Amino acid sequence: MDLTSAKALYVLARCVDYAGMALFIGGLFFLALLWPGGGEQRRARGVLVTGWILGLAGTIAGLGLQGVWVTQRSPADLFDPDLLGQVLTSQFGRIWFSKALLWVLGGVVLADLLQRGRRAATSTAWRVGAGAVSIGLLRTTGLTGHSAESAHPLLSQLADFGHLAGICAWIGGLAMLLFGVLPRREPGELAAVVPRYSKLAMASVLLVIVAGSVLALQTLGDVGRLFTTGYGRVLLVKLAVLAVVLLIAQGSKSWVARRLDFAVVLRGDAATVRPFVYSVAAETTLVVVVLFAASLLVTASPGR
Repeated sequence: MDLTSAKALYVLARCVDYAGMALFIGGLFFLALLWPGGGEQRRARGVLVTGWILGLAGTIAGLGLQGVWVTQRSPADLFDPDLLGQVLTSQFGRIWFSKALLWVLGGVVLADLLQRGRRAATSTAWRVGAGAVSIGLLRTTGLTGHSAESAHPLLSQLADFGHLAGICAWIGGLAMLLFGVLPRREPGELAAVVPRYSKLAMASVLLVIVAGSVLALQTLGDVGRLFTTGYGRVLLVKLAVLAVVLLIAQGSKSWVARRLDFAVVLRGDAATVRPFVYSVAAETTLVVVVLFAASLLVTASPGR
């Protein structure tokens, strides 16, 4: 197996891990603060379960694929005990093993929600547990990125944490809207949840942009490297897709301002809500491209 194939598999594992984090952390945040009643809904629970499975699978696969990539061995050796032993002696291995344990703790938080529903989502103990697991997952992810290698690691890691948190709140919220809130078309939920998420999304996007700009400057060191390095070119693609997503998001925001009250009066009329559903679906689809670009950036060298 060549180095390029090993790297491609590792990038895929990181992308799966990012997607899982976004769905799980963003979903927990959405239920805890915006829609506790979603803890009783099968579709909303499904978003969290999907996120947890993807996150745990991506983390475990990433551990083995890191070893496969570095040693240029076959994917069949992904879970070879000797290879995993070598990985776990490295800094990356120790951090990602801790992350895997955090996913296990996340499973406990998820199990409590599945068992108690709204009562869990509104309890202080559950929210503290969900917050602690989320912070741990975000922090361990940042410890293996380029932010730890910059000239100002503290600033870079704070920016990285904020960038990841904003992305998770934004994407996880989109998924909860698309698969949880909107299919139900309950007037009361639309009136209560959608405007609050619109404000949350605006704050999250602002955090993503500000923190991402700081992180990019700290990582590249020179704006000119945006055009002269592979890392910079991937970042430009990510920014271009993000710009398209923001244009679509503006359409969603406009619908909330002009049509939400009308949709509530019509008791969630399907034809009235449909444009908003399409807009949220388009945002969610394009964000997958952003996550893939983020995965490529993790394995790209800012100096090349």
